[in-house]
Amino acid sequence: MAPLLSIRGLSKTYLMAPEARGREPRRVEVLRGVDLDIAAGELVALTGPSGSGKSTFLNVVGALDTPTDGTVLFEGEELFARDEASLAEFRNGTVGFIFQSHHLLPEFTALENAMMPALIRRVPRAEARRAAAEMLELVGLAGRLDHRPGELSGGEQQRVALARALCLRPRLLLADEPTGNLDPATAEGIHALLADLNARLAITAVVVTHNERLAAALPRRLRLQGGRLTG
Repeated sequence: MAPLLSIRGLSKTYLMAPEARGREPRRVEVLRGVDLDIAAGELVALTGPSGSGKSTFLNVVGALDTPTDGTVLFEGEELFARDEASLAEFRNGTVGFIFQSHHLLPEFTALENAMMPALIRRVPRAEARRAAAEMLELVGLAGRLDHRPGELSGGEQQRVALARALCLRPRLLLADEPTGNLDPATAEGIHALLADLNARLAITAVVVTHNERLAAALPRRLRLQGGRLTG
C-alpha cells in the first residue's frame, strides 16, 4: 500500500537580510534533503533541538509554507502542483493543526471555537454544531461546551483546540509542541488523548515535542538534527 505522505529531498532555505549594507542576503538552510514515508494511520513523534527544522517541516507538510526543493506527495499527488485555491482547501479540509498556544477566541464558547473550521468551510451551522460537540465529547469536555476559554484550565483549552482541529475529521493531524505550555501531568494526559484519538479515528498524526519521555511512548519516533532526519 502506498504511504499517505511520501517526502523526498525536502529542503527549505530562507534568505535573511544582510548584516551590513552592500552584502548579499544570508542563506539559512533549515531543512536539508529530508526523505520520509508516513503510512495512513501512523502516530509519529518528531523530536530535535530548537532550530532543527521541526516547525518548518510541519509548516511545509501542512502547506502553510512552500519548499525550496524536493517533493511532498499526499496520496501519490504532488502537493505543491496544486493552485492556491486547492492548497487552501487542503489546509482547511484535509489537515488539522494544533500549536503550542491554543489560539482560542476568548469571546466564544468552547463549542463555538470548535465549530470554526466547519463554519469556514460553509458547513450548515446545525451540522457544524453536531460535529464540534461530538469532538468535544471525545476529548472529555461534554460538560464544558458553553464555557469560554477564560473559564477553562490550560489543559482544557488545549483539548478545545484539539477538538477544533478534528472537527472536520481531517486525514492528517499536525501538532507543534501541543503540550509545551502545560505542566507534566497535563501534558501526559494530552499525549495519551492523542494516542487514543489516533486509534479511534484512524487519523494520521505527526507530533512535534521536546519531551523525550513522552515521544518515546508514541509508536514511531523520528529526530531532526540540523535540518536532517537522524532516526
